[in-house]
Amino acid sequence: MFLLESKGGAIGCMLISLLLLGTWPAILTLLERRGRLPQHTYLDYTVTNLLAAFIIAFTFGEIGSTRPNFLSQRSKDTWPSVLFAMFAGLVLSLGNLATQYAWAFVGLSVTEVITSSMTVVIGTTLNYFLDDKINKAEILLPGVGCFLIAICLGSAVHASNAADNKTKLDSLSKDPKNEAGLMSTSASRELYTTNMYGRTGLESGIATIEKAKFGTADFLIELENKRSIKVFGRSIFLGLAITLFAGVCFSLFSPAFNLATNDQWNTLKDGVHHLTVYTAFFYFSISCFVIAAILNIGFLYYPVLNLPKSSMKEYLADWNGRGWALLAGLLCGFGNGLQFMGGQAAGYAAADAVQALPLVSTFWGILLFGEYRKSSRKTYLLLVSMLLMFIVAVAVLMASSGHRKK
Repeated sequence: MFLLESKGGAIGCMLISLLLLGTWPAILTLLERRGRLPQHTYLDYTVTNLLAAFIIAFTFGEIGSTRPNFLSQRSKDTWPSVLFAMFAGLVLSLGNLATQYAWAFVGLSVTEVITSSMTVVIGTTLNYFLDDKINKAEILLPGVGCFLIAICLGSAVHASNAADNKTKLDSLSKDPKNEAGLMSTSASRELYTTNMYGRTGLESGIATIEKAKFGTADFLIELENKRSIKVFGRSIFLGLAITLFAGVCFSLFSPAFNLATNDQWNTLKDGVHHLTVYTAFFYFSISCFVIAAILNIGFLYYPVLNLPKSSMKEYLADWNGRGWALLAGLLCGFGNGLQFMGGQAAGYAAADAVQALPLVSTFWGILLFGEYRKSSRKTYLLLVSMLLMFIVAVAVLMASSGHRKK
């Protein structure tokens, strides 16, 4: 197998992982905003996410002379570590599934900041002790504190932006020129159903609504009519609750993967080699795929959040946006793999620096989705403060990198 040993190589893997893990959520958000059912998108995503694990296992896991390699570790003696890897995949899959719904309620930028910060505050602390404190505590702990501040700022940004949007919509409803008023949830649901299942195409949108400028009340209404998850009239606490649940799930997957590859709890028999990062990632990805497939197939027939029902037949026939969803799965799969490779070399606590992915996601959120356009000065100040705190936290976390002893 290919063995990554240098600290520089580990940081390089983390940076590439950061770019990939920050981009795939933007793709899934784009599809939801264009009306594609999240169940359809996530089923596509899971297929290529698993494919990435196969590619990594049979390339990096097999090349070179270092042993053991991927194929030689298929032994029942490693099952305790395999179960840790599969648990890591389970909680990550639940977290990714939850964020797909949270993005609609809270927005891409704030969702990623809160979940990533929770991952660092909880997960990095656990990894620090699991890794036998190979990371510099005097640097690591202040970095964790910065992430905790970023969580609070992220919640404040969401609350402020939600208030701004409410003000925009209230002003439109009171406008005497707006005779029709705001479209009701039931009416928008009817239009959405016609658009999706009338086969008019993912890009067609709602023909009766003109293209609106980012950040305006008209834009918010147009978005609500097109998107698959309707958010008007729902409590902001629902979105935050989903986001916090996702953050807890994300906090556990990296420590569980750490246990799978390093066996700090001594669950393996004497003489049994620890799982390589590639073997652990393979089982991790299989668990991700199985859980996601079971839940999303169930959501096709028993949808949540008042989404329309679907079926396997309709899913297989829905090719609108499928290529983007498949691409998102590949990006996430390779991003996770590179994160684990860097963590095995430099410590999983330092590898949690890839949780800087909200910096990338925020860029896509502003560029593609017009998030925070025409918001209040208060929202802008909170947004800038949140991102600056996040940048400081990531820099400090990377500076704490250590080197794992063989």
